[in-house]
Amino acid sequence: MAMRDIRVVGDPVLRTPCEPITEIDERVRALVEDLVETTNHEGRAGVAANQIGVSLRAFSWNIDGDVGYILNPEIVENASEFQELGDEGCLSVPGLWYPCERPAYAKAVGIDVDGNEVIIEGEEIWARLINHEVDHLNGKLYIDRLTKEARREAMRELRETLEL
Repeated sequence: MAMRDIRVVGDPVLRTPCEPITEIDERVRALVEDLVETTNHEGRAGVAANQIGVSLRAFSWNIDGDVGYILNPEIVENASEFQELGDEGCLSVPGLWYPCERPAYAKAVGIDVDGNEVIIEGEEIWARLINHEVDHLNGKLYIDRLTKEARREAMRELRETLEL
């Protein structure tokens, strides 16, 4: 088990859609351990596999001490008619927090390393986490969902901070 470095904006792995996990082997089990260890750090709500450089569909979470992971997550329900605007940040976009609109409720289904079904769902922080992490697995960052004005400001701030 190892805490892994987080890839930051500009790294192509963050913009590449992740591949489904087709076989659960020792490599996938090690990935899950690394994801959980990397997420289990103060202030981290979730980490997607591509944020640690692995282009597979998996993410872990740590919400108020509820720690877990999901492989091959698919969002099966989003209360898109009920949107919530909330400040959002990302380990891969360090230091920036911007208001981002997300569904008020989300539900995702996937599996664990034993092939058992995993269901995560919830409102507010859970809905935001599910959508944020699945976006990562699809090669999107939260800044892609900002209003045009906020995105322009975020990109300016990123260029100054990261010297892109």
